[in-house]
Amino acid sequence: MTSSIRLPTIVAALAITATVSVRAQQDSPQETPAKREIRAVLDKQVEAWNRKDLISFMRGYWNSPNLTFYSGVTKTCGWQATLDRYRKRYQSEGREMGALDFSELQIEMLGPKSAFVRGKWHLKMTTGDVGGLFTLILRQFPAGWKIIHDHTQSSP
Repeated sequence: MTSSIRLPTIVAALAITATVSVRAQQDSPQETPAKREIRAVLDKQVEAWNRKDLISFMRGYWNSPNLTFYSGVTKTCGWQATLDRYRKRYQSEGREMGALDFSELQIEMLGPKSAFVRGKWHLKMTTGDVGGLFTLILRQFPAGWKIIHDHTQSSP
């Protein structure tokens, strides 16, 4: 009789421990509401890219002439110029957008309304995969978190 009571008690204890553990991870200092919001911006960008919707992808960027995008030795300034760069590289004739994913994201808060993000990007293309590293600086605006600076590197 004692062993039959112990099993449900042990199962219940494990379930409670698992719930508390998951809850602690969600509420940990590493996954603050701001970090979840920033992660959501990046997730929406991936979803938009994979739908081939560059305008929705660009909603993650600050729509300002002061937006900066660095890649290789090229510096692009402004939201429109950044959109034009993406269109030329990924939507012009003979080009493809591929399937995007981000990995190894590290979000570091620089203050209550600014953050630094590091990660890897990867595009699965029919002609061969490409990818590299990126660093982003985001700022919180009334309309939400926006990328104000993007430095993206392609791996050879």
